[in-house]
Amino acid sequence: MFRVGVDIGGTFTDCVIQTPEGKTIIVKSPSTPGNFAEGFMNVLKVAADRFGLGFADFLGKVSVIVHGTTVSTNALVTRRTARTGLMATRGHPDVLTLREAPRKKAWDWRLDYPDPFVPRNLTMEVGGRIDSLGNEIEPLSEQDVRAAARRFRQAGVEAIAVSLLWAFVNPSHEVRVAAIIEEEWPGVPVSLGHQVNPIPREYRRTIATAIDASLRPVVNAYVDALTGALASAGFGGKLLIANCTGGMMPPDEIIASPIQSVMSGPTMAPVAARYAAPDRDVVVADMGGTTFDVAAIRSGQILVTPEAMIYDHDMLGLPKVDVRSVGAGGGSIAWVDDGGLLHVGPQSAGARPGPACYGLGGDMATVTDANVVLGIIDPDFFLGGAIRLDRALAEQAVDRIAGQLRISRLEAAYAIHATSNHNMIGAIEDITVNEGLNPRDSLIVTGGGATGCHIAGMAQALGLPMFMVPRLSSGLSAFGGLVSDIRWQATASAYSDSSNFAFDRVNQALLDLTKRCTAFLDRSEISQETRTMEVAFMGRYQFQSWEIEVPFRLPESGAISTANLSSLTKAFHDVHRRVYGIANENDRVEFVSWKMTAVGRTDRQPAAAPPLAGSAMVEPAAKGSRSVCFEAGAKARSIPVYNGGSLPVGAGIHGPAVIEEETTTLLLLPGMTARVDIEGNYWVECA
Repeated sequence: MFRVGVDIGGTFTDCVIQTPEGKTIIVKSPSTPGNFAEGFMNVLKVAADRFGLGFADFLGKVSVIVHGTTVSTNALVTRRTARTGLMATRGHPDVLTLREAPRKKAWDWRLDYPDPFVPRNLTMEVGGRIDSLGNEIEPLSEQDVRAAARRFRQAGVEAIAVSLLWAFVNPSHEVRVAAIIEEEWPGVPVSLGHQVNPIPREYRRTIATAIDASLRPVVNAYVDALTGALASAGFGGKLLIANCTGGMMPPDEIIASPIQSVMSGPTMAPVAARYAAPDRDVVVADMGGTTFDVAAIRSGQILVTPEAMIYDHDMLGLPKVDVRSVGAGGGSIAWVDDGGLLHVGPQSAGARPGPACYGLGGDMATVTDANVVLGIIDPDFFLGGAIRLDRALAEQAVDRIAGQLRISRLEAAYAIHATSNHNMIGAIEDITVNEGLNPRDSLIVTGGGATGCHIAGMAQALGLPMFMVPRLSSGLSAFGGLVSDIRWQATASAYSDSSNFAFDRVNQALLDLTKRCTAFLDRSEISQETRTMEVAFMGRYQFQSWEIEVPFRLPESGAISTANLSSLTKAFHDVHRRVYGIANENDRVEFVSWKMTAVGRTDRQPAAAPPLAGSAMVEPAAKGSRSVCFEAGAKARSIPVYNGGSLPVGAGIHGPAVIEEETTTLLLLPGMTARVDIEGNYWVECA
């Protein structure tokens, strides 16, 4: 049976196929903005053609499809989410307006205060109050709830978010609100705060609940359309969809919690990079057609952030894989401002019309056009010759930039190429240097079809000793789906502290989490031998404002005892020291909430080891040569070109040179040497 990974990007939809014989093949198809399900099905048809099979025959031989979707992210970015109403506790309707109080650029009087995610006129207050210990101090006003539901229906609301004070401690009021809404308005999508994000921070819980509700009609419609199209075409296997924490979930789970799919596509690239280079500190540099995404791996752990932003002023509310993005892709448009300065991006030509060289109507110079003019990309071998690029159109587009800057065509093309490099270097420095890390201490692993054209210049500027270009670099996110685990996270609030630990309360919360995670694994049909649980708590020192996440090992009994308390506090001190550089082991530790992640492990073979430095190299023959401009000065020179698909294991290629794979092109600068490992990955040593 085939295993298939599909990742929808802004320009191309990538499809990675693992054959029954264990080979891995990548194919691509243009994305279809406005109807991404069409692009999804199109790339599967390309895959079927690649194997000489009819579409239904191919799908009948596919056991699993894993999918990284951008539907929810695009809906948020373009503000095409469902019209959402919010029910809040009486007296607290402005949580989404006030956010977490500090205002960005507080002294800039020209900035308008940002609008809340849910408009104030669609926020309704309901009576009733639960205190911080979970006691009901005022009964729920069912009359208020019914009136709010009717008001929402009259206002054309499409989904309802419910976020009441302290519901994560005692959810009885929110549960009753949901029941009343169903009586008043059967079938309307409802998201409850204690289910979406059961944490004590009001804004983060409420914004996550509002986002989740706003995405329900959008994600449900997409998943229904996709599963329906696959079933009609003959697919009878399992479909899994990426979530924002670097794992996969069945479609029903994504429908139940659509916020889990936000920003999920880029989270698969670091999963693939961790597989390709295990036990290393890694920076993943993924340049697609629209954006350049950067993520980091430390000690084998993919970095996760609780600070993910939407619209630059609202948070996602949930933890997600820490991916930093800039508008620097192959389709990023070059432009000159009124002061005569060159910029590249963040505007993108996207999939339609795409770069000028695509010949689909685009006439603005992009990074891809510049690379064609520089000779880095062969217009006759783009995607292995599946798409022929028009060099003349690329030259015309670059000439417009050259005219504005009053420089030659090659100078303009190189300026676009170099400016794009510096934009991407800034993103790498953001996740390394700005976080106190030296990028030279990490292995850069590339993703995306365009990165190979630029990584050598970036490595040279950053002073990197080595970088790696996977054979499947252009489909790294799609491949990440194939080697990722099924993951699902549950959270429970059970406050305690190290001086008076509430064993009964905490152990009851852990028992509930275990039951919920076990139920998820059962629903997902995960076998006993491949399932596991990961546990962590959110903790802080007494009087600290913010918590940090601390993983720990749960005893075999499933309950924490007095004997385990010291190991919990030690784990907190160790993580606090690693994050902040200090620890106060005499201070009281507060345990705020508890997390458990259900994991269904996939079958994965160990990644190949890199070629040893100094080992014997095979020096293959070049397939030809071409004129390439790869340095300042606008001078092109003839350099060898190698066919990546025919390079043997152990092959060594010295720069300057170009290595052409079917879906990516790797430029090597002088002093660089690329070695090929057993999986066809390129390990590049820099002089």
